[in-house]
Amino acid sequence: MTRADLNKQPAQVAAMFDQVSTHYDRTNAVLSVGNAALWRLATTKAVGPQRGERILDIAAGTGTSSAALTRTGAHVVAADFSSGMIEVGRTRHADNPNLEFVQADATALPFADDEFDAVTISFGLRNVVEPKKALAEFYRVLKPGGRLVICEFSTPPFAPIRAGYFAYLNHVMPRIVKLASSNAEAYDYLGESIAAWPDQATLGGWLGEAGFASVAHRNLTLGIVALHRGVKPAATPAATPAADS
Repeated sequence: MTRADLNKQPAQVAAMFDQVSTHYDRTNAVLSVGNAALWRLATTKAVGPQRGERILDIAAGTGTSSAALTRTGAHVVAADFSSGMIEVGRTRHADNPNLEFVQADATALPFADDEFDAVTISFGLRNVVEPKKALAEFYRVLKPGGRLVICEFSTPPFAPIRAGYFAYLNHVMPRIVKLASSNAEAYDYLGESIAAWPDQATLGGWLGEAGFASVAHRNLTLGIVALHRGVKPAATPAATPAADS
């Protein structure tokens, strides 16, 4: 079995997700104690997909979150660097004409500048070896005025909740994973990557550095997860030449 480490080498991480792709959604539902569906609903609402929009869902996995974004008539590109996840997603959503799957690296997206009305990524940014480079790519492919929504594990602000959460990651989750996952070792990385991930304020600072405006976050499930939002500033109109006197 393959598991990644905190060096997050792309080939290693992709191979790990290839191996868990078949039962990935079921395992997530079990480990989140049913909260995964609520987090997905909150993310979809934050993205606010509209009919006719073109939306990029990065680290889309098998396309569960992507399918939810298509329900209002938006066209969604589900991108993931795991070929196993893409294969499962294409099969599972073959009857959805508004959903297409593309294998892609978040740090080198195969899309044009200013192409998407919205970009979103759920529980994938912390798996990217260079997350700031990925944020720059998200900014590049967004249209001026386009919106970014990141749903990611975070740091509960209250110490007792934080202590209980990390106790769950370190002691309870590994036992559950042995029963629910086809690759229990891969989920050791999950706990390690969450513990090493920066808090809400730090990630918000990264969005600002990448050029996003109106940066804000909202905690979900007591801060175990946070929704981060930003907007690519609209293009500044060209100055009108002064009339000759």
